[in-house]
Amino acid sequence: AAASRVFAFRDARWAPDPLLQPGAAVRTPQPVPLVIDNGSFQTRAGWASADPAVPAQPLLRFRSLAARSRGARGGAGAETQVGNDLGSPEPLRWLLRSPFDRNVPVQLELQELLLDHVFQRLGVASQGCVDHPIVLTEAVCNPLYSRQMMSELLFECYQVPKVSYGVDGLYSFYHNRRQSWPCSGLVISSGYQCTHILPVLEGRLDAKNCKRINLGGCQAAVYLQRLLQLKYPGHFAAITLSRMEEILHEHSYIAEDYIEELQKWRSPEYYEDNMHKMQLPFSNKLLGSTLTSEEKQERRQQQLRRLQELNARRREEKLQLDQERLDRLLYVQELLEDGQMDQFHKALVELNMDSAEELQSYINKLSLSVEQTKQKILQAEVNIEVDVVDSKPETPDLDPLGSEQSLEDVESINEFEPLFAEEQPEAEKPVAAVQPVFNLAEYHQLFLGTERIRAPEIVFQPSLIGEDQAGIAETMQYVLERYPKEQQNVLVQNVFLTGGNTMYPGLKARVQKELLEMRPFQSSFQVHLASSPVLDAWYGARDWAVEYMTREEGWITRKDYEEKGGEYLKEHCASNVYVPIRLPKQAPRTAEALAPSRALTSSTGNPCEQA
Repeated sequence: AAASRVFAFRDARWAPDPLLQPGAAVRTPQPVPLVIDNGSFQTRAGWASADPAVPAQPLLRFRSLAARSRGARGGAGAETQVGNDLGSPEPLRWLLRSPFDRNVPVQLELQELLLDHVFQRLGVASQGCVDHPIVLTEAVCNPLYSRQMMSELLFECYQVPKVSYGVDGLYSFYHNRRQSWPCSGLVISSGYQCTHILPVLEGRLDAKNCKRINLGGCQAAVYLQRLLQLKYPGHFAAITLSRMEEILHEHSYIAEDYIEELQKWRSPEYYEDNMHKMQLPFSNKLLGSTLTSEEKQERRQQQLRRLQELNARRREEKLQLDQERLDRLLYVQELLEDGQMDQFHKALVELNMDSAEELQSYINKLSLSVEQTKQKILQAEVNIEVDVVDSKPETPDLDPLGSEQSLEDVESINEFEPLFAEEQPEAEKPVAAVQPVFNLAEYHQLFLGTERIRAPEIVFQPSLIGEDQAGIAETMQYVLERYPKEQQNVLVQNVFLTGGNTMYPGLKARVQKELLEMRPFQSSFQVHLASSPVLDAWYGARDWAVEYMTREEGWITRKDYEEKGGEYLKEHCASNVYVPIRLPKQAPRTAEALAPSRALTSSTGNPCEQA
């Protein structure tokens, strides 16, 4: 049982996204909408069509990250990688960039890289534009400036015909509707950066009473990383964010009663039965004690021989080079001795020398260097022969003193022979028989106890990480108290959980317990979990796009963009509420304009009436 609870980190590398070739059904009889779930953790994209030939699931799923390398010196320029092309995020952790601030896209140049990746890998074949309608998710109560920049990017850069914006949690609610639409409910959407409490009345979002908690899966992963790095400082670098996310996804759970669960973990039996061991990668080469002294000596001899061979090869190469240069200089000196002065001076210029004395000085130096190198080569060969002779086992001299050794010395040595005979077997024990002090595999294990519940608990108790915010239960109660009792009863009949951060085991039971404590005695409520909390937002956006493909409701055309601005939004059942900007007109503040108003103010004495 103990061995079965040892789990190895997968450390899976991301496979690059393939270049897809869409079928003819995507473009005929008209281009079908392209659905993009633009999440802060992951981007999902695919086509929306009722045709069975078009896949009904997202074709692309990749992390919303980009990294731009600096480029090699003298080589190509900077290279940009997006999503799954990164392979693994850890080696590039300090180069990773995201277009999101929390869950709001603010870096539009990075957002453009993500959209380029989507259109390229999905095989959008139109020249100079994207002629497919776009269905895009956005944050709850998205700032108008962010929507304006996104609309400008889509209409001006990609020339899309029309676009529709919606909220991911509402799309998931629309996909999992269990009653006839429109229906009401309380949506709890918890993602990578934020958690939202969204009241839905008669199929429309009540934006005035929405609440947001700035906690999600990212903060839980960072908190878990700090806990384990403090617990295992020797494995500080091996405790990475990617591995913490793997622990959260596969080994963490939500406690129905946090304090009671901590009391259970105090029991040694409960700890042994529920503790998970995470095996970090390690190498057995760290154990140097597995080699015997003879093997270590043989390894040293091999390394010494390799170094000697390398030095000998370098000396021979140096000797050959110096000999060639010396022969060249001697040939020039022979020209001088033969009286060929023109060729001699020409050769001196080629050698960058000024006189015959300088030539003679170089010849002397090279001759000395050649002789020294030859002596070193001969000495190295002699040393190698001596090493070979010395490496043979020598027979110890049993009688070094010869006949001069006295009888008393022999008798004194014989008195100590029993002592040496008893200690001799201990000294001859092989080194390999010595067991290591600790198990190396166990040393590289992370023991997960209360960390399994402490990290995901922060969405209910943000004070665990020092955040001055309310948790899900307090925020949910605050939202419900803003409605009359009749509407409260309607909302709690359909409490809906969605988002990747709601996939912890035990979350549904925890929300039911919190509702039971805050609701009146014998009142009823229902809590539902999305069928696929991660992908239901995309499926809901696809359902909406198929249903409203030929309608005008919810679609922002290029004409609307040019007339009403980039922040304009057409509302629909899964969208935000559009609140246009109304700036007051300011009167000119010039001296000529202020003079009449001062005269009227002084005459009437009541500036408010004049205004």
